Amino acid sequence: MKLIVGLGNPGVQYRLNRHNMGFMVLHRLADQLNVKLDKKGYDSLLGRGAIAGEDVLLAEPQTYMNLSGKAVKRLCSKFSIPFDDLIVIHDDLDLPFGTIRLKSGGGHGGHKGLVSIIDHLGGSDFSRIRMGIGKPSHKAMVEAYVLEPFTPEESQWLPQIIAKAVDVVNDTISLGIQTTMRRYHGKNFLTNEEV
Repeated sequence: MKLIVGLGNPGVQYRLNRHNMGFMVLHRLADQLNVKLDKKGYDSLLGRGAIAGEDVLLAEPQTYMNLSGKAVKRLCSKFSIPFDDLIVIHDDLDLPFGTIRLKSGGGHGGHKGLVSIIDHLGGSDFSRIRMGIGKPSHKAMVEAYVLEPFTPEESQWLPQIIAKAVDVVNDTISLGIQTTMRRYHGKNFLTNEEV
């Protein structure tokens, strides 16, 4: 079984914030799979389905972003999920808006949700689907920036980007991460340029 975790903050006030890209993609994937994220457990909202014949558990941690690792650790322990079967979807300041990049292992890049997951799991050899949100002009503005809603212009493109991210999740499971990386790596889906 694969565990697919979308990162974000629970609560209606955060629903459309940049930091909630992981939640947005997970919800779209759940809709596509006709799965309801309505089971509560292990500090998460959960739903089960299948992609390409593979059982998948969709999880939306309810611990708030900075404590995401608490939920992920509980889920990995309960369902005996090895690193190879964990996929985390999250926003990424280091990528331009409209860019989706896959990564297997590596550091956290300062992302507090990933910091928490790596700390709780004691390792980083899991897959990530990084959703570019761009960055503010000044580093001091980062915290406010990630908790802001997308601009009206960005919001127009958001459904298309989220749909593409769902394709990436599906391909990661059906084709494997290396093949999927080669297919999508480094493209900005708004400009179709390499980044």
